[in-house]
Amino acid sequence: MTVRVLLNIGFRPFYLLGAIFAVVAMAAWLVVFTGMANFGGDLPSVFWHSHEMVFGFSMAVMTGFLFTAVRNWTGQPTPSGWALGAIAAVWVAARILLVAGPASIGVILDVLFLPLVTISIAIPVFRSRNQRNYKVVALVAALAILHFVYHLALSGGLSATWSRPALFTAIDVFVILFAVVGGRVIPAFTKNAVPGSNPVHQTWVEVSAFGLLLMLGVTTLARGGFALPAGQTALLALLAAAAHSLRLALWQPGRTLGQPLLWMMPVAYSWLPLALVLRGLAGLGIVVPGAWIHALTVGGLTSLMVAMMMRSTLGHTGRELKASRVDLIAFLLLQLGAIVRVLSGIVGDHRTMTILAGLIWMAAFAAFLVRYTPMLLRPRADGRPG
Repeated sequence: MTVRVLLNIGFRPFYLLGAIFAVVAMAAWLVVFTGMANFGGDLPSVFWHSHEMVFGFSMAVMTGFLFTAVRNWTGQPTPSGWALGAIAAVWVAARILLVAGPASIGVILDVLFLPLVTISIAIPVFRSRNQRNYKVVALVAALAILHFVYHLALSGGLSATWSRPALFTAIDVFVILFAVVGGRVIPAFTKNAVPGSNPVHQTWVEVSAFGLLLMLGVTTLARGGFALPAGQTALLALLAAAAHSLRLALWQPGRTLGQPLLWMMPVAYSWLPLALVLRGLAGLGIVVPGAWIHALTVGGLTSLMVAMMMRSTLGHTGRELKASRVDLIAFLLLQLGAIVRVLSGIVGDHRTMTILAGLIWMAAFAAFLVRYTPMLLRPRADGRPG
């Protein structure tokens, strides 16, 4: 019964797996970072950490969200039952084999996962002629291609210098997807939940915000003579920060303050312009690159993921959309962990602060698991399917 419930809809297995992996992968990374142990596999430890946070953890949560959201957006089915279980099994097997071996099979399964996800959302989107979401399919397909390029570079099929641009361009694609989803859910939820609110989209702000992100992504992927000078890249990042700050302000985030499950999302989005400012400063040599990377990935992307995981789990399991004390603790711990990790590259003892940030991250996801594991494993509270 539990397995059947778990495989009813995409968010159930992938939110659970993503949260468990967030704890396990961070624990493994801290063991390596502190020098207590190392592990095998074809990916060096530093590459493993960045790869698994982007292409492991984040992809799992993204898949759970998209398999659920696309079903709602299109009215068409997304994988469930044995098909959902098989896709989840590919993800799990890749995580294990990349470390325990045989790594070659792990790489094949790892590269296979995103095309499976792309096909799984493309079929309902194109079948329903849901043109608004063609760009979502394109972004996930871009992630699949970049992931393949990343592994190809590390395996010798391409120059090894391609691994870093592929990884960081994937982060930029994630940011665009983050901005697309944030731009849909934050204004919509605010308007529906806060009487008298009127969040708006200004066309010129939207074009500027996404155009600048796209230019940053192209610049990240570009190499050699095609790359913009650092000063120009920094200017792009700072302009993008201004555009996304204005975009967020137009959504009236201050109107959400009375509802924690609602204000979590604009708080998460606010990390994006902050990360872009830090990216601009890093381009000018003022701060280390790790500051903007972790502001973006831990503060921005992960915070929005956790906020959406909480809200969609409550909603899709037939429960009241109200944050509990555990929800607040988990989210605030994540904010604290992001702040500590960002500052570890700017002030204080880097090693100590990095370890502390990792422990706080683990505590945040442990709190999430305590609260949401029973919901993810049990039938809907209202008796409806899902």
